[in-house]
Amino acid sequence: MSQIPQATYRLQLRAEFGFEDAAAMVPYLSSLGISHAYLSPILQAAPGSTHGYDVVDHSRLSEPMGGRPAFERLSARLAEHRMGAIADVVPNHVAVPTPARLNKALWSVLRDGPGSPYAEWFDVDWGSGNQPLLMAVLGHRLGQVLAEGELSVDGDVLRYYDHEYPLRPGTEGLPIAELVTEQWYRLAHWRVADEELNYRRFFDVDTLAAVRVETQEVFEATHALLFELLHAGKLNGFRIDHPDGLADPRGYLRRLAERTGGAWVVVEKILEGDEELPHDWPCAGTTGYDALLRVGGLFVDPAGAAPLAALHSELTGQPADFSPMVVEAKREIVKHGQYAEVHRLVELLARICQDDVRLRDHTRRAFHEVVAELLVHFDIYRAYVVPGEQPAPTAVRALERAAAKAREHLDEDRQETLDVVLHLLLGRETGTASRIDEHARHELIVRFQQTCGPVMAKGVEDTAFYRWFRLSSLNEVGGDPEHFGVTPEEFHAFSAQLNRRWPRTMTTLSTHDTKRSEDVRARLGVLSEQPAAWAEAVREWRRLSEDHRSPLLDGSTEYLFWQTLFGTWGDGPIAEDRLQAYLLKAIREAKRHTTWTETDEEYEQAVAGFVTAVLGDSAVLEAVRRFVAKQTEFVRAATLGQKLVQLTMPGVPDVYQGTELVDLSLVDPDNRRSVDYSDRVERLRRLDEGARPDDLSDEKLLVTARALRLRRQYPEAFAGGYTPLPTSNGHAVAFARGDAVITIATRLPAALHRLGGWGDSTVVLPSGEWKNVLTGRVVGSGAARIQELLEDLPVALLVRS
Repeated sequence: MSQIPQATYRLQLRAEFGFEDAAAMVPYLSSLGISHAYLSPILQAAPGSTHGYDVVDHSRLSEPMGGRPAFERLSARLAEHRMGAIADVVPNHVAVPTPARLNKALWSVLRDGPGSPYAEWFDVDWGSGNQPLLMAVLGHRLGQVLAEGELSVDGDVLRYYDHEYPLRPGTEGLPIAELVTEQWYRLAHWRVADEELNYRRFFDVDTLAAVRVETQEVFEATHALLFELLHAGKLNGFRIDHPDGLADPRGYLRRLAERTGGAWVVVEKILEGDEELPHDWPCAGTTGYDALLRVGGLFVDPAGAAPLAALHSELTGQPADFSPMVVEAKREIVKHGQYAEVHRLVELLARICQDDVRLRDHTRRAFHEVVAELLVHFDIYRAYVVPGEQPAPTAVRALERAAAKAREHLDEDRQETLDVVLHLLLGRETGTASRIDEHARHELIVRFQQTCGPVMAKGVEDTAFYRWFRLSSLNEVGGDPEHFGVTPEEFHAFSAQLNRRWPRTMTTLSTHDTKRSEDVRARLGVLSEQPAAWAEAVREWRRLSEDHRSPLLDGSTEYLFWQTLFGTWGDGPIAEDRLQAYLLKAIREAKRHTTWTETDEEYEQAVAGFVTAVLGDSAVLEAVRRFVAKQTEFVRAATLGQKLVQLTMPGVPDVYQGTELVDLSLVDPDNRRSVDYSDRVERLRRLDEGARPDDLSDEKLLVTARALRLRRQYPEAFAGGYTPLPTSNGHAVAFARGDAVITIATRLPAALHRLGGWGDSTVVLPSGEWKNVLTGRVVGSGAARIQELLEDLPVALLVRS
């Protein structure tokens, strides 16, 4: 078995689908053509965890998933089939669980404060006077909680309902009001967190506390079990969650490479625009959002951008441009959700400049305004400035871009402060260098970068993406709603670069974090080819549903509903409970009318009522069904085309659980629902016995299995070159891998249909005889007619005979 995966299959492990269940699926995964099971986090997580990213104990494998014995059986089953395993690793944070004692490191810090042997694990600002660690868990302000007797002492534990906290030694006998002030933690109302939290967290999630994995002791303790499993051959590589949250991503990856002997490692890195993964990172590449953007873009028609923008503005009143939405949303996140983080940056700046008489006249208010504007206008997740090193040109350009935009929003006096802050963030000399606090300067550089990511993620992905829906399939992690379509030439250039620089990177179309599954996005992409027909359909649906529409329902939410209803339509509409849950999450993430912390029940009920009424209206559903029926062949081509391209392009393809069939899932937790594997096993068996595909799911399974098996059969071809093949029609994308495999896929099928089909269009095949493994047909070299190659399916996968 190769230690480098040929293809991975993501499994979402949890109590209901643990290590034993995964082991039972190994024969099926092997038959599908998978080389490595790609496991969601496997360490002990907080009680009731449904995803595993809230680790509480790094020394144990998840007990709800079956613990070490069940994992050993999974490993043995994989070995029997000459397969391996990749584990999802969470180095950035741990859970703040209920009860807190489940995290022994955190419990120790809560009890003993800075004197705890685990104090260096956590990124806590204790302040000059050893300020207590803020635990913002109370339902009311502390005074009311005390007055109502909601706190109680039980031996050496302080209780608040299900919450338990250790008492500082020597404080057990104090009156309750005095006792709470003598602890190394401060219990506070939950609303206090965004403004006064003094420990670094994951994004804005108070229950996920960041850990200082840059400290060797923490690195070793949190990775020891994973390294043990890897060196024993029971794991073969890692997927690294959110490396941008670390103090030193490159340093972390270097230590990881050293301790693993250079194992296959991919990083969850969001690349914006033309941004590239830092070349000095010792890893195989990313988890594939950059590939997802390009593959999906192949099946989006740029000609649809303007008419869909006009329709979007007509229905929602929103601007034609997305960028103002981004600025507005990021400004809100900086002002509210990331206020505590901004405040900490301001205090660092004040401390640095107080030490230099030339810089003392820059005020905290000025620093706050400058930092806020820089964060709002910073357009990537991180600049990778390393304290003490000359910043890379890409980092300098990123910070200077943000500063140039920030300058437009600052008065002349604040622009002088901006210059000082920019120099400090780039590690340049400012003022009298000998008087500068170097430790604080280094901390500032790191902390600013650790704040950029949360502002981007929460501002763009989790706010702006839920407000602006010209074509909602483009509102994807790592995507750009204004990047409307990718030409074959752009795709070929991207793929060729991957093949040169990151040939072992991961590629993907769906993950546990995607806003919509690959198949929902494929369906929505078809709308870009026929904006007029889509506009006519939506106007009809709105007319038919007029009596169901509350005056409270805004145009953006309603338009998202119609796109979602179409995108998730299978044999009929999506189940109401799933659609209701999705729209509730969407409107709360949008933060326009209701939020997770400030719910507007009247608005939420108006949305829910509209959903129920539409799904119960046969006239509306019949109109939707008629439109959906007209898209069948176009959806088929887009679904199969993007899947085959992803599975055969440069990189290691991942199949997210269940997506070998058509999967019309929405954002989590919808995309973590149970998978019917018995259905998949039976479908694959029938196809292998020669049965013809019954439906699009069968066809997708056929394409997936044949492509993955071909990767296993011809590893040299897929590890070799990438060659675009000439076509006489831009509705075909074709490329060769090595000298043995060729992919051909239909793109923009609706537009192709309007043009009358393929006609005499050709693709130039390299010399030799070629067999289509999807249909069994054999063709020769030279200019082959696309119509004949794609007569049975809208895609072809050729192998040299």
